[in-house]
Amino acid sequence: MQVTLPFLNQRKESPRLRLLRSLSLFSDLHGREARVVAGLMHDRDYLKGEVIFDQGDEGQAVYVILSGRVAIIRQDDANSEVLVLGPGQFFGELALLDDSPRMAQARAHENCKLAVLFRGEFTGLLDTHAVIASKVAVRIARELGVRLRAAMINHGHGGTL
Repeated sequence: MQVTLPFLNQRKESPRLRLLRSLSLFSDLHGREARVVAGLMHDRDYLKGEVIFDQGDEGQAVYVILSGRVAIIRQDDANSEVLVLGPGQFFGELALLDDSPRMAQARAHENCKLAVLFRGEFTGLLDTHAVIASKVAVRIARELGVRLRAAMINHGHGGTL
């Protein structure tokens, strides 16, 4: 008779993995799925005022804010700050979906730590773990819808497209 001890088969969830799973972008992922994505992500630290990417750059990654805040800035005549994002929010997500240049600059509003998922790794995820990639893509699409509706309302166009 073989005795199994369930606690031997459970992997302890790291604080980083627990944090990533708490974010809306990864909230639909189950334990193993979250570990797969977490293994593809890279932590990056930025100092206050440091440019994360420039408007017009080729999009290469989506960024998830683990700590600190990031300003999104449209570089026009006024260099207007579009919004400031904080922990748990993500930005640059269009880079996973298309090859268009960045529409704004992202700059560290204060010292921050970001988790980065590069397009090449996301594409690889589509090939090897299509269900996981589709869950992330659906979350991105939902967030884009929320942002588009908010922009339409803020500019007096109502809430429907």
